[in-house]
Amino acid sequence: MAPPWVPAVGFTLMPNVGAFVASSFIHPESLRWHASLRKPSWHPPRWALPPIWGTLYSAMGYGSYMVWKELGGFTEEAVVPLGLYAGQLTLNLAWPPIFFGARQMGWALVDLLLLSGTAAATTVAWYRVSPPAGRILFPYLAWLAFATTLNYCIWRDNRGRRGGGRPQE
Repeated sequence: MAPPWVPAVGFTLMPNVGAFVASSFIHPESLRWHASLRKPSWHPPRWALPPIWGTLYSAMGYGSYMVWKELGGFTEEAVVPLGLYAGQLTLNLAWPPIFFGARQMGWALVDLLLLSGTAAATTVAWYRVSPPAGRILFPYLAWLAFATTLNYCIWRDNRGRRGGGRPQE
């Protein structure tokens, strides 16, 4: 039998592992393309993103453990809160391949809008099971609002620049 802390660590690390896999779509060529895009002055520096996302992924992973534990595992009652979590995490991990891999800024924005709605629904579902688990997602929701606004501004200011050529005026 595994020690009781093993599920907590596993749930906490799981979204980070997924993010690591999704980051494989961010190649040096994609970073050069991204660097060439027009971005708002409030775009965060590249070095700030890994610790921000690592913290958010760890928090949401631990929150999923709290919900799983509160509901006694993968029970019938866990289907909605953990299913919403899986859905929003899938949308989250789809963003790098869409934005960086396919260079589809508009579709990445659609992904973020769907992600934000699903993350909000996850927050409500988790809060009903465990208020601390729901509250743990509040910073994530705030960051998603920021990221969605940022993606919109980048898309707006670089329309027609999918493949890295000059933007269309």
